[in-house]
Order: sequence, then structure tokens, then C-alpha cells
Amino acid sequence: MAKKSARNNDLLKEAKSKASPQIYALLINLINQDREDLAELVLKVDYLVEYTNTCIRQKDLDEAKDCLPKVKSRIDTLKNEGADTDYLYYLYEGLIKKINN
Repeated sequence: MAKKSARNNDLLKEAKSKASPQIYALLINLINQDREDLAELVLKVDYLVEYTNTCIRQKDLDEAKDCLPKVKSRIDTLKNEGADTDYLYYLYEGLIKKINN
């Protein structure tokens, strides 16, 4: 079976313009392993990280702190399913450092 790419997969087509290269690479790996459900969860984590980062920039630290457990639980779900979560943990830890400063 041919590898899936942005040409033949709608999820990847949309994510190519929005996601960072690291997230996009993770999405490609998951979709080519027929784990589109996990790829969608990665996109949700990516969105929550961006939202939390926006809250931090706008000095809404209460909302940012409320989002952190959601990010962590979704990353843990991905890890339990066997997905590569190193980059996502890196982003999560960066958010914690920004909130604590």
C-alpha cells in the first residue's frame, strides 16, 4: 500500500499549512500506521498548546493553568497508545516554565 501524504489524505492536507514540521512529521507517521484517531488527538494537543501559549502572552494565567491538565492528559493518552510524545512533552514543559516565570 502506498504511503499516505498530503496529496491523498484530507487530514494531512489541512495540517500541512497549520502544523509545525515536527507535528506534521508525527502526523505522517501515525497516519501511515493507520492510527488516524491518534493523529487527530495530536492535532487537539497542538491546538491546546497554541491556545495556552496565547493565554500566557495575553497575561491570562488562570486560563493557561486550567488548560495544562488537559494538555497533559491528552499527551499521556498518546503515550499509552504508543505514539512518540517527546516533542509534545517538550512543548508542555515549555508552557509550564512560561507560566512559572
